[in-house]
Amino acid sequence: MAATDFKDYYATLGVTKAASADDIKQAYRKLARKYHPDVNPDDKSAEAKFKEVTEAYEVLSDTDKRKKYDQFGQYWKQAGSYPPGSPGSADFGGFDFSQYGNFDEFINELLGRFNSTTPGGSRGYSYRPNSSAGYGGAGGFGDPAAVGQDLESILSLTLSEAFRGVQKRLNLGSETITVKIPAGAKPGSRVRVKGKGQPNAYGQRGDLYLVVEVQPHAFFQIDGDNLLCELPIAPDEAVLGASVEVPTPDGTVTMNIPAGIRTGQTLRLRGKGWVSSKGRGDQLVRVAIVPPANPSELEREYYEKIRANRSSDPRSHLQQIKL
Repeated sequence: MAATDFKDYYATLGVTKAASADDIKQAYRKLARKYHPDVNPDDKSAEAKFKEVTEAYEVLSDTDKRKKYDQFGQYWKQAGSYPPGSPGSADFGGFDFSQYGNFDEFINELLGRFNSTTPGGSRGYSYRPNSSAGYGGAGGFGDPAAVGQDLESILSLTLSEAFRGVQKRLNLGSETITVKIPAGAKPGSRVRVKGKGQPNAYGQRGDLYLVVEVQPHAFFQIDGDNLLCELPIAPDEAVLGASVEVPTPDGTVTMNIPAGIRTGQTLRLRGKGWVSSKGRGDQLVRVAIVPPANPSELEREYYEKIRANRSSDPRSHLQQIKL
C-alpha cells in the first residue's frame, strides 16, 4: 500500500490526535461553512476541499471508525512497504491490511461505501449539492434543522430486475437497508432513499439517490417505452413469408412474417414493450435475413437453380446512378 495514499484527517480538520469530539465537530462546522458549495458556487477547488473535510469528519466523529483509522495510521508506513497479499503485509497490530490495494479501499469499507465488484450492487458514491443546507436563516448551517449532504450512487440492475421491479439489500457500513425498485425503471432513473445520506454536525442525514444502470441483455434493448430486438430469418422465409416464434418479456409468441420483407424492416408486437405509468409500450422486431453459413449440397443445388432462373435484378436501378 503506497505511503502517499494515506490521508491525515486530523490535519485536514486542523486538530490534533488528542482532539475531543466537540473539538472535531467545531473544526468541521467552521471548515464546512467556509468551503460549502452553496457558499462557493462553481468553485471546483472549494468543492473538493468540502468533500475532504466532510470525509474526515465522518471518520473522526464516529468512535469506532476513528479507532480503526488511528490503528491504520499507526501502521500505514509499514503497510505501504509491502505489496498487497505478501506475507509481510498480513498483520499489523492485529489488523489485516493485505485485503486492501490502497488507502481509499480501506476508507470505502470503513465508511460503508458501495463496492463496484459486488454483483448487481451499487458502486461508489458522490456528493450532491443540497440546496436545503444553506446559510443564514432557517435551514442554515448553524441551525439544527439543517440536514446533511445528499449522496449519489450507481445501482446496477439486470434487464429483468428493471422490468419487473426488485428489492435490493444495500450495505451502508453500519447498517443494511432494503430498497424497493419499482417495475419499469429505465437507465438514468433516480430512486430516492430518504435520510440515508451524509450526516451533518448534528447527526442529521441527507438523502441517498440511486441512479439506475441497466445491464445489457442478449436479445432485448430498451428504446424509450418500447423494447427493441433483432429477429434472424432465413432467405426462404423472407421470400415466401412465414410464421415464426419470437421471445417477449411475457413468453414466446407467434408472429407472421410477410412475403418479400427486407433486412432492417421492423414489425411491431403491440403491448409487449416496456412497463410505464401509461401501461405497456410495444416490442419492435427488426428483421435480419441470414443466409446459411454452410449450405448443404441440396441447398446449394437449389440456390444455383434459383440464380439461373431469377426473374428480377435487385440492382437494375443502379445503372442510372452517376456522380
